[in-house]
Amino acid sequence: MRSHLLNDTTAEQYRRSVTEGIERVAAKLAATDRPFTGVSVDDLAPAIDAIDLDKPLLDTGAVLDELEDVYLRDAVYFHHPRYLAHLNCPVVIPAVLGEAILSAVNSSLDTWDQSAGGTLIERKLIDWTTARIGLGPAADGVFTSGGTQSNLQALLLAREEAKTDSTAKLRVFASEVSHFSVKKSAKLLGLSPDSVVSIPVDRDKRMQTVALAHELERCKAAGLVPMAVVATAGTTDFGSIDPLPEIAGLCAQYGTWLHVDAAYGCGLLASVKYRGRINGIERADSVTVDYHKSFFQPVSSSAVLVRDAATLRHATYHAEYLNPKRMVQERIPNQVDKSLQTTRRFDALKLWVTLRTMGADGIGQLFDEVCDLAVQGWKILAADPRYDVVVEPTLSTLVFRYIPAAVTDPSEIDRANLYARKALFASGDAVVAGTKVGGRHYLKFTLLNPETTTEDITAVLDLIAGHAEQYLGESLDRAS
Repeated sequence: MRSHLLNDTTAEQYRRSVTEGIERVAAKLAATDRPFTGVSVDDLAPAIDAIDLDKPLLDTGAVLDELEDVYLRDAVYFHHPRYLAHLNCPVVIPAVLGEAILSAVNSSLDTWDQSAGGTLIERKLIDWTTARIGLGPAADGVFTSGGTQSNLQALLLAREEAKTDSTAKLRVFASEVSHFSVKKSAKLLGLSPDSVVSIPVDRDKRMQTVALAHELERCKAAGLVPMAVVATAGTTDFGSIDPLPEIAGLCAQYGTWLHVDAAYGCGLLASVKYRGRINGIERADSVTVDYHKSFFQPVSSSAVLVRDAATLRHATYHAEYLNPKRMVQERIPNQVDKSLQTTRRFDALKLWVTLRTMGADGIGQLFDEVCDLAVQGWKILAADPRYDVVVEPTLSTLVFRYIPAAVTDPSEIDRANLYARKALFASGDAVVAGTKVGGRHYLKFTLLNPETTTEDITAVLDLIAGHAEQYLGESLDRAS
């Protein structure tokens, strides 16, 4: 079994095995003509359940053949232009190269003696990102597993910086369409159930600053502590960007930590055309970025950034076997001093290889393309009498609802939209997402693929309408 260990004696076997795997994936990508096969859980589960993991196949080719049947054939392929559902981007080839390298070398980014150059590369990318944001010379940060972890760490720092004798007094303010991880983080941090104050949004799904000011004042008058305001730069459902300059001004007035969740909108940091849409982000105390959403990186690649590096001490613990305190005096850089994780992948390498190959403008141009596409898609929806579209896009998300001409019952329209989404997924012809607006079911396009065209959008809208009409026709037949 030692022959399977990656080392100097098995380098050629490594080359052959990985090449064979890459060739399989490349062939699959080249032949994929739709984002999904439509396989159901009931269809696929028995094949996986039947595999005896205690009886290895002992041959890479046989393993890849089996993998074709249980994974590659039925995977959801984000690179396909009619995958329009969630915040999953197609990935750029330089990042995939970085992924292959980091997996093989397997550096762990917790301590210098496990990563060396990897530590310095990650730090350089953190500095590059904080400079793009404009957080100032004292800024710092660390790569994380994703936006949820980044938001959790940011709110941990905010909690520790809020000087109070009781966590029950702490309050966090976020818009009613902010990410669910804000409430989840509050619970994990031991805050009271009513600690997250939901702020209403305007017609464009942006936080209402007048309402925020009212709630901050009410909080202070009640003897409570406004721990943090979470402003969103790119909401998951609508891609809306909260009014960052005004929110920053209120945070300064009330001495409140400002966290900007830019997990989605961080692509604007590289944008050639639309960087101004996140002006004000430079006034944040902490920022979440997800490179694996709008920098076209493989999962996972995220970071939490802070204005003041000293605040990261709230996540610092020293272990004699790993990162003893003396290393600080010796100026040995250990990233575990900043992170909620200990063992941590070298995910920064993917972004490094991408930037060194394409440059920031190359990434930004791709993100600008999907933002432009969303505007075209909005115009198509606004001109189509079959659909109601919610807001004009700020980033690359469209939320809409099929409205049949002959049906006025909102519940029946809800069911038609739910059915259309499910039927479309089962067909495999396209994948779209769904959400609720005003308690009603809507559909959602999240456009992150520059290869998607207006023709794709029009074709998918026709498919949705066809499925919805089929449901309504069958519903009428049943009723009669």
